[in-house]
Amino acid sequence: MGFPLQQAARIGAYVMKQQITGVKRYPLVLMLEPLFRCNLACAGCGKIDYPDEILNQRLSYEQCMEAIDECGAPAVSIAGGEPLLHRDMPRIVKGFIAKKKFVILCTNALLMKKKIDQYEPNEFLTWSIHLDGDQAMHDKSVCEDGVYQKAVEAIQLAKSKGFRTQINCTVFDGADPERLAAFFDDMKAVGCDGITISPGYAYERAPDQEHFLNRAKTKQFFRDVLKRGKGGKAWSFTNSSLFLDFLAGNQTYECTPWSMPARTVFGWQKPCYLLGEGYTKTFRELMDDTKWDDYGVGKYEKCADCMVHCGFEGTATTDAVKNPLKMFMVSMRGVKTEGPMAPDISLANQRKADYVFSDHVERKLTEIRIANPKASKKVVTVQ
Repeated sequence: MGFPLQQAARIGAYVMKQQITGVKRYPLVLMLEPLFRCNLACAGCGKIDYPDEILNQRLSYEQCMEAIDECGAPAVSIAGGEPLLHRDMPRIVKGFIAKKKFVILCTNALLMKKKIDQYEPNEFLTWSIHLDGDQAMHDKSVCEDGVYQKAVEAIQLAKSKGFRTQINCTVFDGADPERLAAFFDDMKAVGCDGITISPGYAYERAPDQEHFLNRAKTKQFFRDVLKRGKGGKAWSFTNSSLFLDFLAGNQTYECTPWSMPARTVFGWQKPCYLLGEGYTKTFRELMDDTKWDDYGVGKYEKCADCMVHCGFEGTATTDAVKNPLKMFMVSMRGVKTEGPMAPDISLANQRKADYVFSDHVERKLTEIRIANPKASKKVVTVQ
């Protein structure tokens, strides 16, 4: 596993405490998006096509600290947009580390060479570099040539300075299992400490809607990949072994969207990091006011093909705490890549998709323009 032992132990103890005290819903990782602005325009991204008034928004240092204090998660994943565009990011990272929170700083790596000396190696900090496959695969995914090589060089630079690194690999329809397995071998040779892998999610605002995997394709694809690496044992994944087992179709899981709550420039996002069906001002409102039973595979059309880590890693982690022997056996033997798959959840009774996201965007634009008529011309802090 590419998961640091200290991190695994602390998070495991945190989950055990929630289970013992009878807490039904609790966060594992805060998904923080302090900005949506990016220096790439990936076709599969649903985060970058906002009007400038929204792309110019930033969460302040104080708001970022309030977010982790509100939810109490032991870890925070800082995404975007491109986090390194945020001028206060070094201070934000230091603030989280001072609170003993594990920080996963996600980046496309284009600014790492310029910015890396603003950060210090720490056992609580991991650089997560976005790489969706080998050079041809990744540069196609991000719609720009040369990005793969810059990312690899950034990993090597970070390692030379004593940082922990991992890659964040999103898989889309059309990916080749053999090439992806070879890419994982390459990352191992580069010295990357871990791999976080997940199938892509069909963001309704993404420019490319044709290359997202459905659940059947996802399961077979991950079986085809993992069997080339001893059931996944050949590589160091930061994903839990039971989540990988789920991707390969061996576990029937419902998602736990509250396990990775999202705080964005809009507020706390309902119901999860991937779906913007509404927003609240506080974490408590998110937990209390979200109609959790209305979402998930078999419940809501937008969730039908989702097998993404931010929805199901929390489920797998809880299962591992409840059933450590099952987790141990998968970890030791590797993920099963042959034979029948576990039954999937029926979609027969799912409710139709409600396309409300544009309404939230327009509402936010109105708020910004009322609060600051010149907001489209400068960066402002969301309150």
